[in-house]
Amino acid sequence: MVTLRQLECFVASFTRAADHLGVTQPALSQQVRALEASVGGDLLERLPREVRLTPMGRAMIPFARATLAEAARAITAARQAAGHDGREIHVATVHSMSLGPLPLALGSWRKDNPDMVVEIHEHHRTIVLEESMTAGQADVAIGPVPRHWPGPVIDLGEEEFVVLLPPGDCAAGAVRGGTLPLTALADREWVQCETRDELSEVVDAACASADFRPHTAIRSAQTASLPRLVSAGLG
Repeated sequence: MVTLRQLECFVASFTRAADHLGVTQPALSQQVRALEASVGGDLLERLPREVRLTPMGRAMIPFARATLAEAARAITAARQAAGHDGREIHVATVHSMSLGPLPLALGSWRKDNPDMVVEIHEHHRTIVLEESMTAGQADVAIGPVPRHWPGPVIDLGEEEFVVLLPPGDCAAGAVRGGTLPLTALADREWVQCETRDELSEVVDAACASADFRPHTAIRSAQTASLPRLVSAGLG
């Protein structure tokens, strides 16, 4: 028999979130091994410095996450019925949305829904956003539409991308009608998101369409820090 505690420990083992469960590492390992005994095979490959999912583990983890998410919703629903808890909504999104239009939109929405608790799950890539929805970790996702998403989609509009120049940059003189040809920046150093961030791919694709590859001087995992790095003249 598989228990919710075993599933929690399995997910925590892979995501390094054991501290949030309040269990010791031996107890965590014991729960995972009991789960492996129930399913009849190894779910985790235990290496000296990391833990990887086995093929069985990769097949199971989305269902484990979905089961835990549904269990959490069941508890919330019961508490709501008893008047012990407020309503809650989980929103999955990408970093550019949470730094851009999402806060204002949520602020406006919560004026009409003051009792709702909003939990935001931020992701670097659209594929992870899709996995979050598929695994039942979020009620709604806001971001680029996944290529093969089978569920309903509502078009909210388009997100604008701009290029930032350091203060006093001579390229500003080449701006015509509020725009600057991307080719004018082909020989510049660029400040970019880290490679696993989808925004980095957007920049690379835009530059490729202008027949050049951007020379990246600095990468940052914090999207919000990019304008400050540019303002400091670093790219």
